[in-house]
Amino acid sequence: MSQVYDSKPNPNEIVNLRELFATLWRGKWIIIATTFTFAVGGVFYALSKPDVYQASVLLAPTQDEGRRNIGGQLGGLASLAGINIGNAGANQTVMAKEVLLSRSFLTNYIHRHELMVPLMATEAWDSESGKWVINREVYNPDTEEWMMNHEGESLKPNDWDLVKALKVKLSVSESKDTGMVSLSVKSQAPPVAKQWAEWLVKDINEHMRKQDVLKSEARIDYLKAKLSETNIADMRKVFYQLIENETRTVMLASAQQEYVFETVDPAVVPREKSGPKRTLIAIIVTILGAIIGILIVLIVTFVVYPKTSNGKVYYEDVN
Repeated sequence: MSQVYDSKPNPNEIVNLRELFATLWRGKWIIIATTFTFAVGGVFYALSKPDVYQASVLLAPTQDEGRRNIGGQLGGLASLAGINIGNAGANQTVMAKEVLLSRSFLTNYIHRHELMVPLMATEAWDSESGKWVINREVYNPDTEEWMMNHEGESLKPNDWDLVKALKVKLSVSESKDTGMVSLSVKSQAPPVAKQWAEWLVKDINEHMRKQDVLKSEARIDYLKAKLSETNIADMRKVFYQLIENETRTVMLASAQQEYVFETVDPAVVPREKSGPKRTLIAIIVTILGAIIGILIVLIVTFVVYPKTSNGKVYYEDVN
């Protein structure tokens, strides 16, 4: 016995699960074929992805008591003198992290270490020779020239593309419990990942050190100008104290190599790959294939070719 329903969809209609399973069983070969196709494609895709290695360095924010005390004295004396010379208590670690990921810093970092070709014109890493395999369709290492595309435009990347490519390989995280900062760099070449991580730590320390030295020197010039404008003995004493403190800041910064971040655990050449996770990729693609196969069977059964008779849709009464 069969029940007849109007061909118009009823929002309150409940599809019988047994009928649904029967439909999927009838279309099992479509589901199997689709799943198998996606599984094979997922395996080939996973195998085509090159190995990626990650080098990490653990950093601790420097605890320079002398510099912090100088900053406190400077702020107090400057207030007495009625001079606003900035907030000496600014969080240098937060500032350094933001600078490290800034576009201007990364652009200078790329050009300083000549990373344009390794970032944008390589195919793989030759572990035997220890050199990059250059994509000659993009860059000619013999003439050191970038190639042209079909429209006659140079394939030489701009700064925007360079920073975007580097940020994909770079990650910075901070532990809320310990305050430690972890900097990681990914690359197809294990020694390159280590080298780039070391360069980043060295460059951010040098950048922040130079910035603080420039600020202190500018303050010294400003204080000397103010000193020449007053003849009040007490005020001149305050200015001399401020100049002395700023001079000490410059001396301490110039003598300190690891200015903002101190290396706790240095980067080493990674021996094990960090990606790609080929098994996971294959499983996800296979599951996606099974879902698509099920959708195809349902769409074909209930949308494209439904069982019809005189404009009615029939479902078997399995009760």
